[in-house]
Amino acid sequence: MVEKYDTVVIGAGPAGTAAASSLKAQGQKVAIVEEDLWGGTCPNRGCDPKKILYTAVEAKEQADLLAGQGLNTQSSIEWPDLMANKRSYTKQISPGTHESLKNNGIETITGHAQFVDQHTLEIGQQTIEAQNVIIATGLRPRILEIKGKEFLQTSNEFLDLDEMPESITILGGGYVAFELAGIASSAGAKVTLIHHNNRPLKAFPEKLVQTLCDQISENGVEIILDQEITEIQKDNTSYRVIGNDFDKRTDRVFAAVGRIANVDQLGLDQIGVEYSSKGVKVNEHLQSDVSHIYAVGDSAASPVPKLTPVAGFEANYVVDQILGDHKEIGYPLVPTIIFSLPKLSQVGVTAQQAEEDTDRYQVRTVNVEEWITYKRQHEKQPLVQLVIDQKQDQVVGAACLSMEADEMINYLRLLIKHEYSANEVSQTLFNYPTIASDIQYLY
Repeated sequence: MVEKYDTVVIGAGPAGTAAASSLKAQGQKVAIVEEDLWGGTCPNRGCDPKKILYTAVEAKEQADLLAGQGLNTQSSIEWPDLMANKRSYTKQISPGTHESLKNNGIETITGHAQFVDQHTLEIGQQTIEAQNVIIATGLRPRILEIKGKEFLQTSNEFLDLDEMPESITILGGGYVAFELAGIASSAGAKVTLIHHNNRPLKAFPEKLVQTLCDQISENGVEIILDQEITEIQKDNTSYRVIGNDFDKRTDRVFAAVGRIANVDQLGLDQIGVEYSSKGVKVNEHLQSDVSHIYAVGDSAASPVPKLTPVAGFEANYVVDQILGDHKEIGYPLVPTIIFSLPKLSQVGVTAQQAEEDTDRYQVRTVNVEEWITYKRQHEKQPLVQLVIDQKQDQVVGAACLSMEADEMINYLRLLIKHEYSANEVSQTLFNYPTIASDIQYLY
């Protein structure tokens, strides 16, 4: 017998579980399908375990900055202990998520889902039907198509290393590459980061990126730009990374060259749903070419950063769509961050966008090294960059490079969203001296 459901969700990550739980709470008969880890990438092998590792290296970095300034410390990362701490968290995620879904009355199905027709899915020997389908299958690391690609590892393996190798090489110049480089370097590895062109982190302001590169280089990370890697060779217990006039030995090689959507094995071709490596093509209602099949989060080729808060936002939106609210999606301001050493974060109108309309926008970069927030912890070249709409006399975008960038951008996001003027900011009182109280001096 074919079981029928109001909605079937493919993928049990943050987006999929949020959608399934909300629809079940509204009285729908819901099933959710997962072929890997319940809970998805973020809590199992992504942002959460990465942040656990980062917390230790961040503490070490802050202690190192204060060495000789009243703090007597010889801090070091004990990788096996740090990994045990990480695993104590992640080991409970998948079974805990699975149990929670079942306890909420949601049918959980383990296996790979594939469309038979526009309403029918096969999972192994099981066949189910759905009035609506939500695709929330996430992303997977991309592997370079080069000779010896089988020797490449990804962030999945990095975040579960038993021991930190003496030397590692990271291929890539994006978020993941810089985050892994900072963690590994702080943990004692000799790190080489190789990017195929001369502009890493191209979504962020060039001045701040260059300052970040200078700082992590001073901390021991070798950055090699404009180098195309063509081959990886295994040499006994080490590896050779080979490019144009380039040959380097290393203990491990990690590919951090982007991620691709897990939608290419769902049988979408045979049901008329267009997709690419960026995800399922969706309209302003997050519908695919087949109106009752939606895509959310990392599985959707939507024009926003692929982040866990965005996935949750889109999941809640699709729930409302299925329940009868048919307004077009409107995205809030989405802050982005790289948990490097130091952190790099931004929100709103970017410096690149501002440069395309200099009559309207002014970009102002402030070195806040002498400000008490940063001077007390001896940070090197912390920078804040503001994008100002000269017609409205309001800050509409911001970027920050510092150990406090995450909190600074969160505060600035709220002020930008509510269109605070410089006068309104000056009339707002914060605890002093804090990151928040610094804002009035930026405006």
